[in-house]
Amino acid sequence: MSKHLVLASGNAGKLREFDQLLAPLGFEVKPQSEFAVDEVEETGLTFVENALLKAREASRVSGAPALADDSGLAVEALQGRPGIYSARFAGEPKDDERNNRHLLEALSDVPEGERHARYWCVLVLLRHAEDPVPLIVQRHWDGEILAHPRGEGGFGYDPLFWVPDQGMSAAELSASEKNRLSHRGRALHALVEALSDTAWSP
Repeated sequence: MSKHLVLASGNAGKLREFDQLLAPLGFEVKPQSEFAVDEVEETGLTFVENALLKAREASRVSGAPALADDSGLAVEALQGRPGIYSARFAGEPKDDERNNRHLLEALSDVPEGERHARYWCVLVLLRHAEDPVPLIVQRHWDGEILAHPRGEGGFGYDPLFWVPDQGMSAAELSASEKNRLSHRGRALHALVEALSDTAWSP
């Protein structure tokens, strides 16, 4: 018998990815839209806090265990910005192209070789809305910020995120390669390992 999990996201790609990876463990991942869960205001100051807010609301409304993620880009030369504001770095409405331009402007005085950055992904899994011991995993992906965008794939800051050991930007990687290497891919596999190694159950 499958165990239902509510994904605190409306992203179809994420839903598909989570469902494929968690199905062998007996979980069926449902979108929060099936339970009329509204998006919550992300008022936390960290990725962990925002993921918890989203998972808690999805679990509260649906009455089921919930899974949420929060992710973004942290650039060392910018003291970790854009961080939790990655999706709206250039303001509202959210726009990848404007965010990328804004990032390049912010780094205009930072020389090549000093543009180290990390993509971060935090995943939070709650048994119920008041769960005092949520399962939390976080993983990162190291790279450098390019002076000009490269590649047509991916989304967000991928055209500017240079992956040194691959010799290309994240936007030039194949989808399967990106899923294997990325912060989200690593966090997902860490979550699967944690679920396999523990007696976690809703």
